[in-house]
Amino acid sequence: EELQFKIASKKNKYIGQWVSGKLGYNAEQEEEYIKAVIKADFQEAGDNDVFRKIKADLKGQNISDEDIRKKMDELNEKAKSDFS
Repeated sequence: EELQFKIASKKNKYIGQWVSGKLGYNAEQEEEYIKAVIKADFQEAGDNDVFRKIKADLKGQNISDEDIRKKMDELNEKAKSDFS
């Protein structure tokens, strides 16, 4: 369970970094955004809360739902491999 929490936290950090890059945030804004993504993840079980947040934040960036989900899956795998 603790490992799952660490993986989820790392995944959310990676997602926050990715979205921050898309939005052109500076380091301070990126840090705040990562915190917002982590906070969003506590709203409900699963990734739908994070997906809804980043989808809304990326509106106007011309990134499809499928691309967002694919990136989330990819970053989840990256986070898992950090702990294996």
